[in-house]
Order: sequence, then structure tokens, then C-alpha cells
Amino acid sequence: MLIPYQDLDADTLHNLIEHFVLREGTDYGEQEVSLAEKTVQVFTLLKRGSIVILYSELSESVTLIRKEQLSQQQQ
Repeated sequence: MLIPYQDLDADTLHNLIEHFVLREGTDYGEQEVSLAEKTVQVFTLLKRGSIVILYSELSESVTLIRKEQLSQQQQ
């Protein structure tokens, strides 16, 4: 089930995004990006609809997933 990010409390949303960013791993690009910057980037992707919040009733868990990954899983 998809959960609109607007339905979440601001602190809950922030914690969810932060957890997602930390789970994604370390960047080895040319420039280091801070946790705060990554969090803003993910929030921007949520607002654009590129990333969605997915609640799994089976595992009773919430995660962020890229929209194209969700489409692939549903096929």
C-alpha cells in the first residue's frame, strides 16, 4: 500500500528518509554529500513522485522505493 508523504508527521517523515539514506550506503563519487543534503535530495524526489513510501502489510514495515522499482515488482 502506498502512503502519501503528506500523511506522515514531519518528524516521522524525516526519520524515515534518514533511515533510507543511511541504508543506501556510502557514496564514492567525486564529492562527499552530507546526510542533511542527501535527506533534502530524497525529500525532493518524494515531492516529485520519483520515490514513494510503501507499507508492506505482510512484513508490517515501511520503506521508500523508487517508483520504477515498484512498477517492476508489480509486473
